[in-house]
Amino acid sequence: MLNPLFYIRSIMLALSQIWANKTRSFLTALGIIVGVASVSAVIAALVGLKTKVLEEFEAVGASRMFIFPDRPSDAPENLYPWEDIRLKQTELDAIVTNCPSIRAISPSTDLGMSVQNGDQTITGVTVKGIWSDWHQTSGRSILIGRSFNSIDELNARQVCLLNDAAVEELQMQQDPTGSHVLLDGRRFLVIGLVETLEESIFGMNTSSAEVFIPFSMAAKLQSPNFFFIINALIESPDVAEEAESEVRFTLRKMRGIGPDEPDTFEVAAIDQFIDQFKALAAGITAIAGGIVGISLLVGGIGIMNIMLVSVSERTREIGLRKAVGATPTAILLQFLLEAVTLSFLGGFIGLAIGRLFAFGMTRIPDANLEQADIPMWAVILAFVFSGGVGVIFGMFPAIKASRLDPIEALRHE
Repeated sequence: MLNPLFYIRSIMLALSQIWANKTRSFLTALGIIVGVASVSAVIAALVGLKTKVLEEFEAVGASRMFIFPDRPSDAPENLYPWEDIRLKQTELDAIVTNCPSIRAISPSTDLGMSVQNGDQTITGVTVKGIWSDWHQTSGRSILIGRSFNSIDELNARQVCLLNDAAVEELQMQQDPTGSHVLLDGRRFLVIGLVETLEESIFGMNTSSAEVFIPFSMAAKLQSPNFFFIINALIESPDVAEEAESEVRFTLRKMRGIGPDEPDTFEVAAIDQFIDQFKALAAGITAIAGGIVGISLLVGGIGIMNIMLVSVSERTREIGLRKAVGATPTAILLQFLLEAVTLSFLGGFIGLAIGRLFAFGMTRIPDANLEQADIPMWAVILAFVFSGGVGVIFGMFPAIKASRLDPIEALRHE
C-alpha cells in the first residue's frame, strides 16, 4: 500500500508539469472543457425551462382537466365526420349530471370579432364564450363587477366581460361596468373586469384584448356545428383517474361507442401533461448529453496523445526513478494521476464556463430562462465524467511508462 504522501506529491508533480507546459496542457484539455461547458449549459437551460413550465402548470392548477373532440389515429375522415365527433350541448349537460368527481365545469368557444368603443376599434379580438364556472377552471377571477349568472346564460343576454388590456386599448374608464361596447356591430353591456394572466411561455399575450360573453350567446353567433372544448376542475388530483373514467363512460354512452371501438374524444388532466413534459425533458437531456459527450471522447483522445508524448519525453526520468527503487505501480499511478489531474482541471474550467453561460441565460429578455442553473447532480456528474476520461485514456500511457526497462530508459537520449 502506497503512502498517502505519495499521492499528494504525485498530484503536485502533475500540476508542475501542467504549469510548465501551459499552452500544450490547455489545448490538450480543450476537448474536456468544451464538453463539460456544453453539457452544463444545456442542462442549465433545460432546468430553467422545466422550472418555468412546471411553475405555470402549478399556477394553472394540478386539478384541471380538458375534454375535446379527437378523431381516432389513422381513421378515415368519412368514418368519423366532424359532425359526429364534435362535442355537443347534450353531452356537456350529461357530464354535469353524471360526473360527481368534477367540482366545476365550463365550455369554451372562441370567436374572432371586432370590438368598438366610441372612436376606438380593435379588430381580430378573441371573444370567448364561457359559463361562470370558467373563472374557477382557469384560475382567473373577477376584479370588478360580476360574472355571468344563470339568467345571462339562459336568455343568451348581450353582456360581456373585458380584461384590463381591452379596457386600456379601448380607452375606457378603469371601472368599465355599466358601459357598452360593440362586438361586430352588436351592442353588449360590460358587467365586469377579468383578471389578466402574466405573460406565459405557452403563447398567451397579455397585451392583446380579451372579451368574454355567455356561452349561449356565443353559440347563437356561430353555425350549428361550432367547435368548443370543456374545461373542468376536479375535486382533487387524487380523484383524477375517477373523474376521467366518469367522463369517458358518459361520453361513450352518449355517443353509442361499442366496447371495441376507439374514443372519438380526448380527456386530459394537467398531471398527464406534467408527466409527459418531465419525460420529454429527460429525453432531451439524455440526447443532448450524448451528442455533447463526443467532445469528452475527443478530449480523452487528446489527453492520451499528450501523455504518450510525455512518457517519451520523460523516458530517462522514468529510468532514473526505477533505478533508485520506484516500483512499476508507483510509476503507473504517477502518470495516471497526472492524466486525471489534467482532466479534473479541464472539467473545473468547463464547469466555470458553463455557469457563466447559465448566468447569461438568466439575463436574456423574454427567454423564460430566469431560473437557469446547473444542479448539484450535474456538477458531480461533470467531475465524475472528467475523472473517468482521465482514468480511461490515461491508463494506456501510464501502463507503457510502468513497463519501461530501466536500463533502456537510462540510455534514451
